[in-house]
Amino acid sequence: MKKLRQISVVGMGLLGASASQAILRTFSKIKTVGYSHRAVTRKKARNFGVADEIVDDIAECVAGADIVILATPIRTFEGIFEEIAGHLPDGCIVTDVGSTKVLPHRWARKMLGNNVFYVGSHPIAGSEKRGVEFARDDLFAGSSCILTKTAGTDMKALAVLRQFWSKIGCSIKVMAPDKHDRIYGRVSHLPHVAAAALINASDPEQMKFAGKGFVDTSRVASGPENVWADILLTNADNVASGIDRLIKELSRLRKAVKDRDQKQIEKLLTQARSKRAVLIKYKMKKKELL
Repeated sequence: MKKLRQISVVGMGLLGASASQAILRTFSKIKTVGYSHRAVTRKKARNFGVADEIVDDIAECVAGADIVILATPIRTFEGIFEEIAGHLPDGCIVTDVGSTKVLPHRWARKMLGNNVFYVGSHPIAGSEKRGVEFARDDLFAGSSCILTKTAGTDMKALAVLRQFWSKIGCSIKVMAPDKHDRIYGRVSHLPHVAAAALINASDPEQMKFAGKGFVDTSRVASGPENVWADILLTNADNVASGIDRLIKELSRLRKAVKDRDQKQIEKLLTQARSKRAVLIKYKMKKKELL
């Protein structure tokens, strides 16, 4: 970490701008350079001072970088890898903040040269809000960050990113990209699908009478559709499998309700309450919940 001089962030939305702000707060001697393809976003980023420099050209952004962080929709990664490959210094570490990892590893292996090192990063932080104006320098504090590696991953690059995210305030876990996508297909991507389905299955006039439980349950459906479409499409098989499992559980509960089977209803609800209690206890122990 002591040798790092510049970290460049491609994408100045909530996550990218928050990462840049966290670097400014944590690493006073490291220069931050940001880029967005939208002129209006670049103007906002300059006004909010989220990086030392906000540049108009992606090649200029990554030139001289020790670490490049991609914070754009996942399906833009392949094109960005190809676009920046010839401008990255030897030894540069490329990472991202995306929610799926199998395809980014595949694209990086195809597009980036042998002298550039890709390691996947997935900080488990964010908000249903979007845009540079909602960026916070403490967005990642207290969060987990998953680093993904393959047999070809450079261990020194992995160690640098482990230290980087740790200093920003994350607890680190390392796993293979396919394992990551299976897990987050169930615990992150499926809940978004379920929340969207709940909203779409609800009558707008009736929703006006909804209480806090409905609002809490459906919160993640407020996420930006372009970002979430990319997530679902880059993890399609795992998400589809999760939807099948959810349908199976809903069908069990539907049958119990239709049959007026109180014993089965209570059994299923008790099972869910017990499993959630175990989850909350674990998260409290890990200090991942306040």
